[in-house]
Amino acid sequence: MTKFNTEHLAMVAVAISGLAWGLFWIPLRALDDHGISGVWAIVLFYLLPTLLLMPVILLRTRHLLQGGWSLHIAGIFAGVALVLYAGSLVFTDIVRALLFYYLTPLWSTLLTRIVIGEAITRARWGTIGLALIGLLLILRIDAGFGGALGPGDWMGLASGLVWAIAAVWMKSDTNGNSLDFALSYFIWGSVAALALTVLPHGGSTPPPDWQTIRAVLPWIVPVIVLLVIPPALAVMWGATVLSPGVLAILFMTEISAGTLTAAYWANEPFGIREIAGVALITSAGIFEPALKACRSKVLKSRLIKTAQVP
Repeated sequence: MTKFNTEHLAMVAVAISGLAWGLFWIPLRALDDHGISGVWAIVLFYLLPTLLLMPVILLRTRHLLQGGWSLHIAGIFAGVALVLYAGSLVFTDIVRALLFYYLTPLWSTLLTRIVIGEAITRARWGTIGLALIGLLLILRIDAGFGGALGPGDWMGLASGLVWAIAAVWMKSDTNGNSLDFALSYFIWGSVAALALTVLPHGGSTPPPDWQTIRAVLPWIVPVIVLLVIPPALAVMWGATVLSPGVLAILFMTEISAGTLTAAYWANEPFGIREIAGVALITSAGIFEPALKACRSKVLKSRLIKTAQVP
């Protein structure tokens, strides 16, 4: 497979993963309804996939050890970032959590420029501009930002910045393996989720008993297998192939899925302002890949015409 085809496959995989993770809040809220509340729902969402992946972890133990701190620093950053993001889904409105997290393209683009030296193109600035305008629309910046920032808002903001660091780290690690990145992410994500339980905001919630956990296993395990593990593998692979800025922009499809489902099932606000914001953010997600594909097609056409000239 050529580099061009690999990149396009990675783009599609990341965009679809974003749509899948846009539904992530539904099982989190469902766990709360079944007696597994607050951070303990997050703990379950990380410990379960780690346990399900344990045979693979054992098979890859040598590789996980050989990867050294370079591999595990990426896993730590990714795990902390997405645990904070899950926390924001629990402790603030779904739309606010999504959009605070999706300042990631800005952080990723700036970090990529500083660390890797990748140029910031006009197309990239255009995508960031579209995304930020959509973000400001939905957050009602003209009405004073929709209220003071709460713990969940700060978690969402921090998660985007930490994920940007993880994405840049994975892209710069030329010896990294996407499967090992994903396994490291689940391992350290479990540690981060358990650490979250000792914080004052979540530590006051008592842990669920075994009977409560056993009652949710018949539906939560399939959700983990379909909604959590495959997107994580796809995103970690995408992080080794794509620019961190492109990765973050493509993953913005999560905002559209999350906002629409939150409006329908969680009765969160969704009017003209939200529709315009989602449209702008979704446009930002497809603008750069579409522009790249068009330019590639034009270049290919020119090369064919040049080859036909006698």
